[in-house]
Amino acid sequence: MKILHIVAGAERGGAETFSLDAIKALHEAGVQQYVVCRPHKHVVKALEERIIPYTAISFGRITKFLQQIKIKKSIKSFAPDMVHCWMNRGAIFMPAGMGLPVLGWFGGYYNLKNYKNCHYYMGVTRDIVRHIGEKSGTPERAFVVHTFGTLEADKPVTKADLGVPEDGKTVLLLSRMHWKKGVDTLLEAAKKLEDNVYLLLAGSGPDLEKYQKMAEELGVADRAKFLGWRDDRAALLGVADVCVLPSRYEPFGTVIAEAWYAKVPLVATKADGAKQYVTHESDGLLLEIDDVDTLAAHIDTALKDDAMRAKLIENGQKTYNSLFSKEVVTKELIEAYTKIIDQGIPA
Repeated sequence: MKILHIVAGAERGGAETFSLDAIKALHEAGVQQYVVCRPHKHVVKALEERIIPYTAISFGRITKFLQQIKIKKSIKSFAPDMVHCWMNRGAIFMPAGMGLPVLGWFGGYYNLKNYKNCHYYMGVTRDIVRHIGEKSGTPERAFVVHTFGTLEADKPVTKADLGVPEDGKTVLLLSRMHWKKGVDTLLEAAKKLEDNVYLLLAGSGPDLEKYQKMAEELGVADRAKFLGWRDDRAALLGVADVCVLPSRYEPFGTVIAEAWYAKVPLVATKADGAKQYVTHESDGLLLEIDDVDTLAAHIDTALKDDAMRAKLIENGQKTYNSLFSKEVVTKELIEAYTKIIDQGIPA
């Protein structure tokens, strides 16, 4: 099996992180791969460490035609069984008429007009695949393959490394600093939490300075630790007492699966992803979007109620093992690839 990936996303982000995690997992499973990507240093480093061949291009829209010529050359030289286009831009740059099946990956409710050169589709949740089936009119060509929460081991960090006292409680947010992510509601909730509760805000984005200023205005700046974008997710989860996802918009949110993997109690809003997969008071605590009072109350419960913590951790592990482990997801990916290759280009 030979798979060529087109990955044209931003340098950092949840979907971008998973695309690289998936490529690494497929490599471990013995799948031959070639990657067309942007020259992001951490991506290139990961590919070179595994001796995965790649071509780095800019994916600039102004020079789209020239970029597509390079993609065509990569396809012809590698001769893959199929192409996997990750997200909108990967699909947009896929040249037409290459004579092999093409898969388009959806991490959200994307517009299908960007996938005109794709024959098959893959979504990370059941509802995204429902959306694809409705919009495409070909639900039989859409596959559900979840993201996985399995994390590579990191160099450990301590609370002291993050500016938190050893007796402090930690609430971890792994997220871009963006209005969609509900970071402002978490900062407001911090005012309602005890003074020994610290927020670990790991992420970058356009609203970072806005949230730093907001933390100062709310009087929680000393307990809100803005860590910037971090790749050591396992290490941060290792010092977290609670993991929180207060998003307003979140098609899934791989951090859900990562919290389950790391055995950290989860608190999340009823955004699209969480309300499909998280069961309230079983493997997570759910709340309505923008409900600051309940957010604070759920965090408090997850920190203090030992019986509830144990229940959330135990059931989170069960959900992770059944749907979101690296082994399960890699197997699903390979099975989908096999079906696509066997079926070929639809008539």
